[in-house]
Parts: sequence; structure tokens; C-alpha cells
Amino acid sequence: MPRLRKFTAYRNVKRPYTRISKFKSKSFIKTSPNIHVVTFEMGNQKKQFSHALFLNATTELQIRDNAFESARETANRVLEKTLGVNGFRMQIAVYPHHILREHSLAAGAGADRFSSGMAHPFGKPIGSAAQIRKGQTLFRAWVDKENIAVAQKALHRAGTKLPCTCSIVITENIPG
Repeated sequence: MPRLRKFTAYRNVKRPYTRISKFKSKSFIKTSPNIHVVTFEMGNQKKQFSHALFLNATTELQIRDNAFESARETANRVLEKTLGVNGFRMQIAVYPHHILREHSLAAGAGADRFSSGMAHPFGKPIGSAAQIRKGQTLFRAWVDKENIAVAQKALHRAGTKLPCTCSIVITENIPG
């Protein structure tokens, strides 16, 4: 089974080539691949917590859905072990809408004889990614005042799983 390419192949935010064909059915992506993120909201969804923490991106790039799932698992594990399921609320703030496509070329000995590439390959869908802007919130976590350090640790660990540098912002929730 082929391995995933490194994220550097997909991290640049740019509009992908869109095929324009005289046959309408060939101008569209036929299916979208399954998203690897299991759940976007974790913890206690009903309780009001006193503080909110935000994990913000400091650069502009694309992040694949499997990176979000890895970051979610890491942060959720830290929060659940220390605070329990009812001691926090966490949410992934972005959704990976952007479909990644790849035009597969033959590899191996003598492959250059029958596949030399194409100028604008449309490609087949291989995954999905979220296009992130500078300063955009990636993860949100809500905890009580005494648990801010734990949530900060969890978001820091989640940030290490993402292919960008991140900053954590702490705010106080005002009931409204």
C-alpha cells in the first residue's frame, strides 16, 4: 500500500488547477474522500466553563485531516487523564473542506518511456485538508480557572503535531 506523501507537498495555499472540459462530467471531482477526524467536539458540551483557550496558527498553510486527528487524540488524552470527561470541553475549529488530488505517475525502471507527466493533471482525490489563514483558530478548549495549566499543556502538545507554529491565547468567559 502506498504511503502518504510528506505534508510539504500540500502545505502551500493556492487555488488548484480546475479542469474545464467540453464534457461536463469530467470537469468535477466525482467523490470526496472520507475525513479522518473522528469527532470535532469532545468533553462536557453542556457545562459553562470560566476560561477559554485558543490554539491559533501563526502562518498561512494547508493542514491535512490526519494531522488534525493526531493533534486531537494527543490533546484529548491529556485532558481526559487529568480532568476526566466532564472537566473540560474541546473543539476543532476548522473543517477540512479542501480536496487534495494527485496525478499518479508510473515509477520504476523504464517508467519514463510510457509516462512523462502532463501539463495540468486533474488527478484523483487522495485526501482532504483545511486551508488555514494567519491568526486563525484551530482548536478551542474551555476549562475552569484551576485547570488552565492542564489545558495549556494539552493545546501545546496538539500544536506540536501540526505542521505550523502555533500560539495559545487565554480569555475569560463572560456569561451572556
